Amino acid sequence: MTVCSRDAYTLDGHRENASEGIAMPAEPIRFPGEDASNEARRLIAEREPAAQRAFTPTLPVVERSEGVFLWTPEGKKLYDYTSGTLVSNLGHNNADWYRAVLKYMGWPASPPEGETFRATPLTSTHAVTVTETMAVRRLLDNLHAKPGGRRLEQVLWATTGSDAVQKALRAALAYDPKRDVILATRGGSHGNKGLAEAVSGDENGPNRDPRVRFVSFPREECLDITMRDSHFDPAPYRDELEKIKADLQGRGIACLITEPYLGVGSYHPPRAYLQTLQDFCRKNSIIFILNEAQSNFGRTGQMYAFRTYGLEPDIVILSHGLGNGIPVSCAAGRSDVFSALAPGEAADTFSANPVACAAVLATLDIFEQRNVLKYTRRASGVIEEGLLRLKEISFVKHVRGELGGMIWGLEIGGFGGKSPEEVANSCVTAAYQGDDKGRAVHLEGPLAGRMLRIAPPLIITEEEAHDSVDGLYACFKSLEGRLGAA
Repeated sequence: MTVCSRDAYTLDGHRENASEGIAMPAEPIRFPGEDASNEARRLIAEREPAAQRAFTPTLPVVERSEGVFLWTPEGKKLYDYTSGTLVSNLGHNNADWYRAVLKYMGWPASPPEGETFRATPLTSTHAVTVTETMAVRRLLDNLHAKPGGRRLEQVLWATTGSDAVQKALRAALAYDPKRDVILATRGGSHGNKGLAEAVSGDENGPNRDPRVRFVSFPREECLDITMRDSHFDPAPYRDELEKIKADLQGRGIACLITEPYLGVGSYHPPRAYLQTLQDFCRKNSIIFILNEAQSNFGRTGQMYAFRTYGLEPDIVILSHGLGNGIPVSCAAGRSDVFSALAPGEAADTFSANPVACAAVLATLDIFEQRNVLKYTRRASGVIEEGLLRLKEISFVKHVRGELGGMIWGLEIGGFGGKSPEEVANSCVTAAYQGDDKGRAVHLEGPLAGRMLRIAPPLIITEEEAHDSVDGLYACFKSLEGRLGAA
């Protein structure tokens, strides 16, 4: 066995390193009867480094997708419980979404004869396209449509969530050069490069930046969704912030960055916690950055998590679901903060790419023209009820998630002489192999070793929700029997 480092953090907020990583097979992953998939896995194992993607014990090979389903080359049908890491919120190959992208790009259904045809360009470096201007206006209008978005005045485009975080942090530091301290909530996951990596994890992670100080994020208070209505006292968290400020002995705090919920551990805090962070920032003129790279566009039951939690951030990071599969991200925020960066200081080749902007417009079209979240909330209740039933199984210890949203985490414990990490990997494999009715579910590799994220597309129907979560129960129940017998 070889050990692979992963871009993830343990439930204690420590980033996994090579000695604490996930054991990977020395040979490529194989499953009986999957000749085409096994050959694809072999080629990828030989020709791409393991660092290319996070580890999963199944590594499905996907040939086709539609709605909430994926198909392998062998015709195996899988419920997609990942949405491509919370990207395909509107489902795979949404026809109306595709037609909208074609419209905004000026592309015909099939190109006319000839070497070229007239349409929106594919590049926009050192220029502005009409598609970009439309995307900026529409996105800001959507952010402002309900309370919470008042401070979001400009859009700073990027291509990935970590790129947008990097730009936001650089702008916050440039806004007042006398303030050089960044506060970050412990255990967050903001990216794996530069300042985005520096504000991820905790004090014990690699590549620490001396400007970063970590503050506590609720865990014990939100271990399970059954604790949602429990009493929460924000005073210890408020006191910690004040102590850090005092310990800095006059050094200025530029900004505080947090996720609405911790993406890796799936800890969903009480509203009062995040509001405590925001109140501290307002009191001390600190820029409050909310990283919604994963939670934006409906995952928490509202279009944006800042609405779910009653917040008004100075900067919000948008990514993943923003383009429904097309790589695009942005930091939306205060114009006075962004203007602290010099012209070109946040420029890169593919930011505000016209195809990306067309994807944002198409995604906004679907959300604004249909009541997507109404149906999401209905299916959410079905899935959550099914996930709570999973707690009947010996190794499912906790279920965490958003009320009315489409994001949960299952915390897996040890069982049958196996460690939590081993059982969690077995859960992913069992779900992939399916139950005796042929129901199979695609789960990503365990986060922090023993957390299974549940995040199907928002458009999953109540019938599909029932069927998929019942299938997951059957797979886990069968696994419980095998592990117990062993």
